[in-house]
Amino acid sequence: MTSNDTPRDPHPYVGMWVTSDGFIRQELLPNGRYDEARGNRQSAYTGRYTVTGNHIDYVDDTGFTATGDIRDGVLFHEHLVLYPEGDERAGQRRRERDTAAVAPASGARG
Repeated sequence: MTSNDTPRDPHPYVGMWVTSDGFIRQELLPNGRYDEARGNRQSAYTGRYTVTGNHIDYVDDTGFTATGDIRDGVLFHEHLVLYPEGDERAGQRRRERDTAAVAPASGARG
């Protein structure tokens, strides 16, 4: 087991967090690492994170730093708003867009 695989004290934020359009998916792993996908780009950003209360400090593998806060079950990560995977708001805009793309236009004749 490497130092990056060292288990951390559990916290309630481990798991997948998703933007409302489903484009950004950030997984907070139980070992203190995160893996963020953007669109079709898997592992677009990876690094480590620490949780203090409901505040998260991120350090990307390139050294870039960021912060986030959990409020009312929502992760506010810099300019992003992410929801726990499975939350009805996670990926909601993508589902609405996909539904609109296959629905017939209003007033269309068949």
